[in-house]
Amino acid sequence: MTPIDQGTIHYRDEVVRKLIHLCSLSIPIIYYFIPRSDSIIILSILTALAIFLDLSRHFNPGFGRFFHKFFGFLLRKHEVDHNKKNFNGATYVFISALICAIIFPKIFFITAFSILIISDSMAALIGRKFGKHKFLSKSLEGTVAFFISACIVVMFTPKLSGIAVEYYIGIIASAVGAIVENISFGFADDNLSIPISIGLTMWILYIIMLPGVKLILPHSTF
Repeated sequence: MTPIDQGTIHYRDEVVRKLIHLCSLSIPIIYYFIPRSDSIIILSILTALAIFLDLSRHFNPGFGRFFHKFFGFLLRKHEVDHNKKNFNGATYVFISALICAIIFPKIFFITAFSILIISDSMAALIGRKFGKHKFLSKSLEGTVAFFISACIVVMFTPKLSGIAVEYYIGIIASAVGAIVENISFGFADDNLSIPISIGLTMWILYIIMLPGVKLILPHSTF
């Protein structure tokens, strides 16, 4: 049986793309150790640069040829559509990081963004290789891979006090993220939809289940 999640690039190139994607794990790691204001400034600069380079490949023919010669094999079909001029996934990662750093407390950003980087990669690689059962818009195997890996991430990301309810909240948010990753294709870039949905879910559940708690990580620069 042919896997359901075929993607638009060769599986070998998908692996390379996800290895590069995993480098973005440096964003939540560095963010943990620096003040929120500094992280927003740094992410603003990186996001502006990413947008500039992405637009340049569409509007500057010379740069576009250079870019696609070296990086074109990593781009999905919709990312090379010169009529729609879509951003590529890397640009959306920076846009997403900036938005999430602005709107979410640090604890939610670190968990949500770590899940995006690790679990989105797992969903793509497992789904494309082993996805045989249709579930919503993609494969059951890819969605399960996202959820399981996200739950593992939750076990290792920082907590306010380490009580059990914080882990339950993370697991519920992981399930939401898994579903959002599955259904986002075609109407939203999952680099945006995944961390925002996870962050909002965690925020709502912390308000309901841990009312009055200060959402500031211990031993971390605010």
